[in-house]
Amino acid sequence: MDEICSDDKPPSTSVASCTSCNVPSPSLMYPAQGCALCDQGSKMVLFITGLCERTCWYCPLSQERKNKDHVYANEHEIRSPDEMLIVAEKMSALGTGVTGGEPFSVIDRLVQYTRVLKETYGKGHQIHMYSGIAPTKEDLEQIVGLVDEIRLHPPVELWDDISTTEYAISVNLARSLGFQIGFEVPSIPGLEKFTSFLSQLDFLNVNELEWGDTNANAMRSAGYELANPTSNAVRVDLRAAQEFLKEPKVHWCSSHFKDSVQLRRRLIRIATNTARPFDEITEDGTILYGVLKGDPDLTSVVDLSENMYIRYNDRIELAWWILEDIASDMSKYNPQIIERYPDDGHILEVIPL
Repeated sequence: MDEICSDDKPPSTSVASCTSCNVPSPSLMYPAQGCALCDQGSKMVLFITGLCERTCWYCPLSQERKNKDHVYANEHEIRSPDEMLIVAEKMSALGTGVTGGEPFSVIDRLVQYTRVLKETYGKGHQIHMYSGIAPTKEDLEQIVGLVDEIRLHPPVELWDDISTTEYAISVNLARSLGFQIGFEVPSIPGLEKFTSFLSQLDFLNVNELEWGDTNANAMRSAGYELANPTSNAVRVDLRAAQEFLKEPKVHWCSSHFKDSVQLRRRLIRIATNTARPFDEITEDGTILYGVLKGDPDLTSVVDLSENMYIRYNDRIELAWWILEDIASDMSKYNPQIIERYPDDGHILEVIPL
């Protein structure tokens, strides 16, 4: 094989390998504790800021968030820790992953939000965070007892001799303060350079390179292309890192696995907690319901119990299967079936009837 396999195998209880290219498949024996909760879909994503001084050419962050100082809990923009807790409750979150941007660039906010999580849910609420900088002892001391696991992202230009860099110093400082500490890096050539440094880490996560709107030009300039037309995963030649990727401390996280397993399971948790009686929860964790525009008189065509519809100022939302039966009688009210993410999330499809 000239490139890494983008196929995903079901999680197993040991580190399995793709039969076609010998790359480890997702496993339930994650070296990073936070990954196990992500796999269950039980970890809230706290996007603490989009600000970052790094300019990594492969960064897939969207134009909506990149270099913008906004806070999101899962897909919802929030403005306070209280709003964060509402999102956490709706998914019965067992942990939180703090990301950005650079979380240390808003360290007061990082401390505030993680402290609220720990005070509300207890020490057992596992929190991991990502950082592109090499945090100092002062940085780390401010989040002791608030963050459990740190995932550092050293610049590619430092990979050749990582053990002599400030990131190696940060690793030792973090371990001395009781953090779980590891690296999280993109799947680009050169991963094997970390082999000698693995003994200093608790884990090393390799994220499959992803194509996005903000990095598309850089991807093309670097000569990369999509692995297949139905995914945003990027085809990369990692033959030199095959043995490294089999190391017990190394975890391969594919684009497909994040979208089709982790995100799907998180959406199902949210939908289970927030769906209305007439919403149908799909196997992907989205919800389906029907909509009639305007102010139609439903009683003339169907006998509905109160929990099977909601009347708003400009529309009625109801069970899609009921709407399908009465659509011809309600044609002037623009009957539609809506598929969207749960909890008033993004609309994915509108199907006219």
